Amino acid sequence: MNENIKKQIAKAIELHKRLVDEFAEKGIGTIAAIADIITKSLKRDGRVYVCGNGGSAADAQHIAGELVGRFERERKGLPAIALTTDTSVITALANDYGYEKVFRRQVEALIRKGDVLWAISTSGRSTNILEGAKLAKKKGAVVVAFTGIAGSRLERMADVCFCADDKSTARSQEIHQIAYHIICDIVEQNFA
Repeated sequence: MNENIKKQIAKAIELHKRLVDEFAEKGIGTIAAIADIITKSLKRDGRVYVCGNGGSAADAQHIAGELVGRFERERKGLPAIALTTDTSVITALANDYGYEKVFRRQVEALIRKGDVLWAISTSGRSTNILEGAKLAKKKGAVVVAFTGIAGSRLERMADVCFCADDKSTARSQEIHQIAYHIICDIVEQNFA
């Protein structure tokens, strides 16, 4: 195997380890708080809505699937919806209102006071995410954010933000996945 490829792989693994260490050092309380917010909302008949773009859209679907289905235990299905999955809605909204409104309009139609909007944006500056989060807060929902750049606009807007701070979107998303799996596990324990 090419030595440069080996070094590239080792470098990616080392960066991942560093970010996991930072998560263990700084993020545990944040993840516990997010799991508590989601649990309380669901116990009060709230719903969890999740949104993101690109890989974060896939994460939104993954999170909704874990909550509606199950993570590791049998329990009732929990009301979670990825705002990234209805192609007819997304394409109609993007066409009629512009892509920056695709989550805002869904928030307008669906979110109620006491619900949770889980907004994922590694840059923390995606206009469509910010528009949705702004309206969700105005409607009385709790905004939970996952970002990859500390001090971003989304972080400042959110009620609680978990930031896997790194210039590499891929490395941030890897840490996001660990974090949301832990959140899904904790939430599930409260309903199993």
